[in-house]
Amino acid sequence: LEEMRRADCRRIVFSSTCATYGDPVTTPMDEEHPQLPVSPYGRTKLHIEHILGDFVDAYGFSAAVLRYFNAAGASRDGRCGERHDPETHLIPLVLEAAAGLREEILVFGDDWPTPDGTAVRDYIHVEDLADAHVAALAALLDGTRHLACNLGTGRGHSVQEVIDVARRVTGAPIPARIVERRAGDPAVLVCAPRRALDQLGWAARITDLDDIVGDAWNFLRAHTEGRSD
Repeated sequence: LEEMRRADCRRIVFSSTCATYGDPVTTPMDEEHPQLPVSPYGRTKLHIEHILGDFVDAYGFSAAVLRYFNAAGASRDGRCGERHDPETHLIPLVLEAAAGLREEILVFGDDWPTPDGTAVRDYIHVEDLADAHVAALAALLDGTRHLACNLGTGRGHSVQEVIDVARRVTGAPIPARIVERRAGDPAVLVCAPRRALDQLGWAARITDLDDIVGDAWNFLRAHTEGRSD
């Protein structure tokens, strides 16, 4: 930010996270939800949100803070997608099991207070995320000084739903094994996306879980060279 100030580059769109909220007090979570992060990831994102606010006040910056829920999917043409090493995101892990790149998928708890006992998350397609960034930059160029918006669909899907959809999309059995819950995982994380609609004119378009999983599957099938025995 100091380098931006010296270069007189004073508009920034920041990728933040719903992890700044910590454990849900209310569901779905809007931007007025208390920000009480429980992980180093959420805490560092929140620190930067605070610093951005200071730069807006002190140095005339314009800042758009976008709090992602669970980014997922791949570009609809199959050219761009996610590949992490190690992989930690649920959908690509499930699809790697479908492709035979891992033996099974681990489900961290089936005794959560949710309809099927597995944790619920709000999955937002990466192309919708890209559109939100363009809309946020347009708002800053149009004179908005400081905004913070959640980015999600407003719909939650459980881990078991993701596995069931992946089985349907891929035609693979996808072995799954229930293990202990992970410390710090909340039962439900679902977005209240109204502010993004009001302030950016943005709403998620690709909200069907079959489409999100299907795009990720198409990417994985097109880019598996050298990834298995």
